[in-house]
Amino acid sequence: MATKIIVKEIRNRLDELKDEEYGDFQTKLIPTKDRAFFIGVRTPRLRKYAKELVKNQEVEGFLSDLPHKYFDENQLHGFIISEIKDYDACLEEVNRFLPYVDNWATCDQLSPKVFKKHRSRLLKEIKTWIKSKETYTVRFAIEMLMTHFLDEDFDPKYLEMVSKVRSEEYYVKMMVAWYFATALAKQYDEALPYIERKRLEPWTHNKTIRKSVESFRITDEQKAYLKRLKL
Repeated sequence: MATKIIVKEIRNRLDELKDEEYGDFQTKLIPTKDRAFFIGVRTPRLRKYAKELVKNQEVEGFLSDLPHKYFDENQLHGFIISEIKDYDACLEEVNRFLPYVDNWATCDQLSPKVFKKHRSRLLKEIKTWIKSKETYTVRFAIEMLMTHFLDEDFDPKYLEMVSKVRSEEYYVKMMVAWYFATALAKQYDEALPYIERKRLEPWTHNKTIRKSVESFRITDEQKAYLKRLKL
């Protein structure tokens, strides 16, 4: 009963916050979903509401009410998880939610703040997620490697891990390209051989180069060289 109450309260609040024009816009960004899937709540409002809800003891009822009916509920769910301060509790909620993530936007908005304080433990989870058969679980794994392991905790073996991902799913291939483009910006000397030796699939290889050339973090000289490596 408590679950139904909190879910109803949240849906009513989301309805109050909706922007019909924004809902129309979201449909264009995620064409795999019908317009009815989108309430139309703007991201800043969802983030603010999530910060309110994470303090509400009843929010567990909402987090357990899966799958959600609306895109906005999924976004809100991701933002709530991202605010959980206890690593174990946060990880439990991430693993419960990931099987229900069904679009790139929800996947990419799921970015728990507490993960950066527990990178060594997070790495174990990433190694499990990246082997999943679920499109957005794999995408999330690569995103976490990109977010947390391309700076002071970088290790060349992570490049190898991502390079071995093989998928026909567009949103997985795009994330691999995004990862390597970011790696070229942050760890150029280590990432470059994967392009020079054509270690990625042709589509992903070319997309990586394109994203790198568009980046302001790559020098003009590096961009010119990368263009010559296009397949």
